Amino acid sequence: MNWLADYLRDSSVKDLNVDGGDRLVIHSQILARKPMLQAVFNSFHHTFERLDRRFLTASGLRVELGAGVAPIRDSYPDVLATDIVEGPHLDRVVNAEEMDFPDHSVRTIFGQNCFHHFPHPDRFFNELVRVLPVGGGCILLEPYYSPAAAFTFKRLFSTEGYDKEYPSWETPVAGPMNGANQALSYIVFKRDRKMFEQKFPKLHIVHEEVCNNYLPYLLSGGLNFRQLWPDRALPLLTGIQGALKPFSRVLGLHHVIVLRKEA
Repeated sequence: MNWLADYLRDSSVKDLNVDGGDRLVIHSQILARKPMLQAVFNSFHHTFERLDRRFLTASGLRVELGAGVAPIRDSYPDVLATDIVEGPHLDRVVNAEEMDFPDHSVRTIFGQNCFHHFPHPDRFFNELVRVLPVGGGCILLEPYYSPAAAFTFKRLFSTEGYDKEYPSWETPVAGPMNGANQALSYIVFKRDRKMFEQKFPKLHIVHEEVCNNYLPYLLSGGLNFRQLWPDRALPLLTGIQGALKPFSRVLGLHHVIVLRKEA
C-alpha cells in the first residue's frame, strides 16, 4: 500500500517538510483548486456550529486551535483562527498547552484534526479547565476508530502513526506535525475513558458522533493526494454517501467529541 500512497501523492507535497514554514502555503494552493475538499471542510464547520449551539451555554470567545488552511472562520467569522505556527490568513499563534487567554474567558474551543498532534494531552485538558467557564466546552474532530479508519490512517501518512494499543497518551512527536498518533482520541476517550473522567472530573463527554462525509473526503485526496472523483459528479457521490449512512460506524473516517465543563 505504501507504493500506492506514493503514486497518488500530490506532486506539490512530494518533497514537502510537514514541519516547515511552507506547508500552509502549499496546502492553501491545493485547497484552492479542490471544490470537493472545500465542501468537506464546510460540512465540518457546520457540524461544529450545530454542536456548539446544541450543547454549550456559556458566553465568551470562540477559538479554533490548529486552524490550518481551512479555518472555521471561513464559515463563521466570529471564530478566532489560531495555530501553533504563523499563517498568512490566521489571527494569531496559540499553543494549545499554554493558551494566552484569561481564565473562564472562552465559550468554545474547536479542534479540527489537531488534538492528536498535542504532545501532552494532560496539559491541554488542564488549560481547558482554566479557560472555559461552566457551560463552555471543547469540540474535537479527529480520526475515528472504525475498521475502515484504522486501515486507512495507518497507510496514508508516513509522518504519523495510528496505534490503538500505544500505552501512553503522550507520543514522541518530532515537530508540530511529525510523530503524532492518529488514534489518540480513541485511546483517551474510548479505551481510557474512566481514567480521563477521574483525572478531569469537570470535563464531561456529552456527545460523540461519526462524520458521514468519508467518501468525498477520501476521493477528494485531502490536502496531500490527487483527487479521484470529478467535481461535477459531487451530487452523485453525495447521494451514494447518504445511502451508506447506516454503515458509518464501520466505514467512517472521522468522529466528533464534545466536552463540556461542569461545576
